[in-house]
Amino acid sequence: MLNTEPNFQSPDDFYQSLIEAHRGLTDEQSTALNARIILLLSNHIGDTAVWEETLRVARQSLQA
Repeated sequence: MLNTEPNFQSPDDFYQSLIEAHRGLTDEQSTALNARIILLLSNHIGDTAVWEETLRVARQSLQA
């Protein structure tokens, strides 16, 4: 089951590191970095049901 509740020990530090990872990149490089992050984390999770739920929840949030 996908955990959608806040789960970061330090959300500000997480956000800062994400912003820093994108600093100085072109839009194309930033998009490629996001895609790589998604693939790496998806592989780490390794659960197809969680991945499918993630896609559903993310897609629904765009329609809200």
